[in-house]
Amino acid sequence: MSSEKNRFSNHINIKNKRASFEYHFLDTFVAGLVLQGTEIKSIREGKANLQESYCVVKDGELWVLNMHISPYSMGTYANHEPKRERKALLNKKELRKLDSKVKEKGLTIVPVRLFINEKGLAKLEIALAKGKKLYDKREDIKQKDLKRELERIKY
Repeated sequence: MSSEKNRFSNHINIKNKRASFEYHFLDTFVAGLVLQGTEIKSIREGKANLQESYCVVKDGELWVLNMHISPYSMGTYANHEPKRERKALLNKKELRKLDSKVKEKGLTIVPVRLFINEKGLAKLEIALAKGKKLYDKREDIKQKDLKRELERIKY
């Protein structure tokens, strides 16, 4: 029984590291997720991937596409589909703001982080983002290298 308790964790923090390299984040929001029973168990085991996921607004609702949650190992025939569309829960005001920004400019909505809050609910941090150009990416790499060099010199 103790090994089963260790398998599930409330300290889950799954990040989309590629998103920070590809996009400038303009604004971030925290959204809830509508999940099936076995999906939350897989997330608590840390078996989720946000690499190629993105969000779209359909009929006044926010949907997360291409988020991969591995099937639960102890699941039966009622196990979930790994890459199904999942509904994200936001306030109407936040949803309208996101929808209008995405329609006006060349912006997109990108999932940044998947975590479990204090109450044990799965939350998704999403960002309103603008794509970086190649020279922006090079500049970010230079800044990281400089910072790393300064840290080495200090110690």
